[in-house]
Amino acid sequence: MKRLFILLLIALAGCSPKVQPPDPESLKPAWLKTAPYQDGYYTGIGHSLKGNDTNYIQAAKKSALEDLISDIKVNVSSTSVLSQFEADKKFTEQYEQIIKTTAADEIEEFELVEAWEDPSNYWVYYRLSIARYRQIKEEQKRNATLLATDYLQKARDAERAGERLQSVNYYFQAFRSIEKYLGEAIRVTIDGKEVLLANEIYASIQATLDRISLRVDPAVIELNRRVQQSAQTVVMAKAYYKDLNKPAAALPLVAAFEKGAGDVFPNYRTDQLGQSKILLNKIGSKDIEQTVGVRVDIDALSGSGNSPIYTLVARTLHVPAAQVALKVQRPLVYLTAEERSLGVTKATVQISNKLRNLLANNGFEFTDDKRKADLWFDIQSDSEKGSVTGSIYVTYLTGVIKVVTVKENKEIYATTLDRIKGYGLDYDKSSIDAYAKAIDTLEKDRMNELLNTVLQ
Repeated sequence: MKRLFILLLIALAGCSPKVQPPDPESLKPAWLKTAPYQDGYYTGIGHSLKGNDTNYIQAAKKSALEDLISDIKVNVSSTSVLSQFEADKKFTEQYEQIIKTTAADEIEEFELVEAWEDPSNYWVYYRLSIARYRQIKEEQKRNATLLATDYLQKARDAERAGERLQSVNYYFQAFRSIEKYLGEAIRVTIDGKEVLLANEIYASIQATLDRISLRVDPAVIELNRRVQQSAQTVVMAKAYYKDLNKPAAALPLVAAFEKGAGDVFPNYRTDQLGQSKILLNKIGSKDIEQTVGVRVDIDALSGSGNSPIYTLVARTLHVPAAQVALKVQRPLVYLTAEERSLGVTKATVQISNKLRNLLANNGFEFTDDKRKADLWFDIQSDSEKGSVTGSIYVTYLTGVIKVVTVKENKEIYATTLDRIKGYGLDYDKSSIDAYAKAIDTLEKDRMNELLNTVLQ
C-alpha cells in the first residue's frame, strides 16, 4: 500500500505544470521601460556595468546627471556677444557644449528617485526641480553680474589713471566672472550709461589690444642653420601704446615658430622702453624659409586659471603680433674619408656615402673647397681579421667620425664605431658584412646624436 502511494505521488508530480522563471524584463521598473516624465522636473537615467575596477554607483550617477542636463537648453540671445560670431555656427555649438559639460559638475539640489540593479548592471533615476534650478541660476547670475560690473568699473578707473596693464587685467577678471552668461543680454549701467555687460567687456578687451603696436627689428634675418655659430640670433621686439604714444612697459610677450621648427625661448616681458630681446636657440627644420611669430601673451594678461570658455573666446580676439622671416642657410660640409678593408684601401667608401646621404636628407649641402665649408667631416675606418669557426670567418671593424668647425678649427663631435663584428664564408665577405652593420649603427644609433650636436 505504501509503495502504491509513493508511485501515485510520482505520477502526479510528473503531470503537474512546470514553474517558469520570471522574465527579467518584467522585473524592471517602469522608468527603465519608458523614459520618465514628471511635470516641473528635469529627469535623468544613468547606467553602469558592475565591476571590481570601477565605482559603478558613482559612474551611474554621473551618467544620470549628464542625461538630466541634456534637457536643459542653452539659449543664445540675438543681442549677446555670441551673436558677433554667428557666422561661425561651430563656435556657438562649442560654447553650448562647454556650458552643458560644466553644468553636470555644478548642478545642485538634484534628488535620487530610485535605483535598480541586476547581477551585471546598475541604474539610477534622478530628478531636478525646474523652478528651483532656475532660482539657483538666477541667483548665481546676479552675483556674477555684480562682480563683473565691479571689475568693469575698476578697469575703467585704471584706464583713466593711465594704468593700462592693470585695466586690461580687470577687464579679463570681469570676463571670467560673466563667462557662463555670454549668450545672455545682461544690461547694466556703467559711468551713467546702460550697456550690454558681456558685449562691453569683450569690446573693451579688444579695444585695449587694438591700442598696442608691436613690431620686430629686423623683420627679416639671414642665418645659418647652426644658429649658435651665427651672430644673428637675437631679434628686438618693440611695443608701444598708439593712443598714448609711449612704450608699453612690462607687457608680456610670447614667441613661437609659425613656419618651420626650432627652439625659441617662449616667454618675455618688455622693459621700460617697451623692448624685449627674442632669442633663437636652434633651427630644427631644414626649410630654407621659416617664420617666428611674436605676439602679446593674453594668457599672461588674463591671469591664471583660464577656463575652456576663455580658451574658446580668446581665439576670436585680434592680438597684436609681428613676424620674423628667417632665411635659413644650410650648413656647408667638406667631407673626407679613408676607408680600408683588412688594411687595403676600399674602392668604394661605404660609410662616407651613407653619411653624405643622411646629411643631405637633413638639410646639409656639400663643397669640394674646404675654405668655403662650415663643417669638416672626416671618416677613418678599417677592418681586421678575427677568428675562424668551421666555415665562418669573423672580422672586426673600427671606425672614427670627427666633425670640426672650419672657421674656428674646433672639434665639436667625435664618435667611434668600435669592433663591429662581421661574418662571412671568407674574410672579404665578413668585412663587407661588418661595414654593412657599421652603416646600420651609424643611421640608427649615432645620427640623431650627431645632428643634435653639430646643429647647436
